[in-house]
Amino acid sequence: MDPSAPIPEPSGTLAAPPRLRERLTIPVLASGGILMAVMQTVVVPLLPDLPRLTGSSPAAVSWMVTATLLAGAVLTPVLGRAGDMYGKRRVLVSALALMTVGSVLCALSSDIAVLITARALQGAAASVVPLSISILRDELPPQRRGSAVALMSSTVGIGAALGLPLAALVVQYADWHTMFWLTSALGALGVAATWWAVRESPVREPGRFDVVGALGLAAALVSLLLAVSQGGQWGWGSPAVVGLLAASAVILALWWLQQLRTARPLVDLRLVTRPRVGLSHVAALLTGFAFYANSLVTAQLVQAPKASGYGLGLSIVATGLCLLPGGVTMLLFSPLSARISARRGPRVTLALGAAVIACGYALRIADSRDLWMIIIGATVVATGTTLAYSALPTLILRAVPAAQTASANGVNVLMRTIGQAVSSAAVAAVLVHHTSPVAGAPVPTLHGYLLAFAMAGAVALAACAAALTIPGDSTPADTTTGGSLRAEGTTRDARALEEA
Repeated sequence: MDPSAPIPEPSGTLAAPPRLRERLTIPVLASGGILMAVMQTVVVPLLPDLPRLTGSSPAAVSWMVTATLLAGAVLTPVLGRAGDMYGKRRVLVSALALMTVGSVLCALSSDIAVLITARALQGAAASVVPLSISILRDELPPQRRGSAVALMSSTVGIGAALGLPLAALVVQYADWHTMFWLTSALGALGVAATWWAVRESPVREPGRFDVVGALGLAAALVSLLLAVSQGGQWGWGSPAVVGLLAASAVILALWWLQQLRTARPLVDLRLVTRPRVGLSHVAALLTGFAFYANSLVTAQLVQAPKASGYGLGLSIVATGLCLLPGGVTMLLFSPLSARISARRGPRVTLALGAAVIACGYALRIADSRDLWMIIIGATVVATGTTLAYSALPTLILRAVPAAQTASANGVNVLMRTIGQAVSSAAVAAVLVHHTSPVAGAPVPTLHGYLLAFAMAGAVALAACAAALTIPGDSTPADTTTGGSLRAEGTTRDARALEEA
């Protein structure tokens, strides 16, 4: 069977009529991205109370976040490659289903082992955005593709901004299991809507799945991210952390050699090492670092006790509401990002976004005592993140063949995830080393927060510099292929647009 041939609807499955499906594709995929971000965020308000609720230690409870991070990092490139080979909608529906199963398990159990396993299942949803972006490339005409991809990229921030206050309200006024029953219902609705309204992409990449490459990448990523996420708790010089970092380096080197020698690798490293793709991944890692510090530091800063001299002593609900304007801004500014990319190219949009993030952190350094200035600074950072995150997938779409868009965007999202993990560890290290006792408990000083802002701003400027070094875009109107890869992608894109 020709892997690039149109894929018929499964027998016995009701699908949306073609015109209705065309109208619903973007909102259904975008709602899936928002739901994924909400699922990853809703556990945050629970963390302080979970040791009491589950009868476990704070260290064990922290694995509810770590497990999701590790599973998402490992599964994003793997499911992206599987989507390119076996069907993007099929894999997307599977990822949403795993996320929903994980939510149901959280709703049914208070056992910490079950909860950690369930949160690992939810990590599969990290592949939703790259798979959805690949479907949008295959299904939409070029004139609609830019704005749709920009919106899809922004759903991560939108969902995170919505998830925190929503979860806080549920936790405050209802049993904590209610929150997971709610997300389970939303997840089931998302699975059904995606299966009904989204067409299976006709663009496929033939070949066998690289099982050895997937296992090697999983081992390297787990070793790296486990060391980074637990380094502060275990000690950066401890044998466990040093051993994990060394193992990650060795496994990654062996994996790199294996990928270069494999006919159909999990990650096409020859493609990754091209400047337009490789530098886009570097910019994604740096942007992920700069973006994540905003949420981490803002939430802790506004909840700090008033006795600290700078803290506002806000509740978790009020904290979520402080971050909400950033989520609304991401929704409003995603069309602007698409227009800038169409006129100036995504490289300019990415550089502009990183510069705006740096400006936001400059505002945070200037004033982090007044609530309205804190909200303005956090919103400016969210605006820059919208511009940058919306431009990154467009850069990838222009630089890779159509049949590799899901796996290439999966790697790009993986780089953002690594950037966020490193950001979390770096911010924690800065704040731990700058504390003062308040009511007998160590609390980060304002100087520590300002250093974290300065660090994130400097990384944002590095992301801006990386964006400016990316080789020039192809013509803005040409979003189907990328430069020297034009011949590889044109045939598949033409077939996909004809089918759409």
